[in-house]
Amino acid sequence: MPLRYFEVDVPIHHTTNRQLHGVHVFTGEASSTSEALRIAHEVYDAALAAQQAGLEVPGKQAGGWGARGLRPDWALDWQAATAGIWNDPYSWLNTKPFEL
Repeated sequence: MPLRYFEVDVPIHHTTNRQLHGVHVFTGEASSTSEALRIAHEVYDAALAAQQAGLEVPGKQAGGWGARGLRPDWALDWQAATAGIWNDPYSWLNTKPFEL
């Protein structure tokens, strides 16, 4: 199956103030939504382990996956994570100009 670019959205909340919440977004290449979820979780786990060990968070991995902007007081809800084909909100910028 060909690789496509996916977006994985993972709900997050502050560990001490549950009123603070949001979404952590991961993007990269995968062959399916389940693979995208698995890869996103793996790069997050690797980044968190590096951060907790006092090491630099790894940059983008194969397929463009990476986990930057980790916040120590925030928890990710992987059970509620969703994945789908990534839709570039700026794709219209890549179109050729039209003539009147």
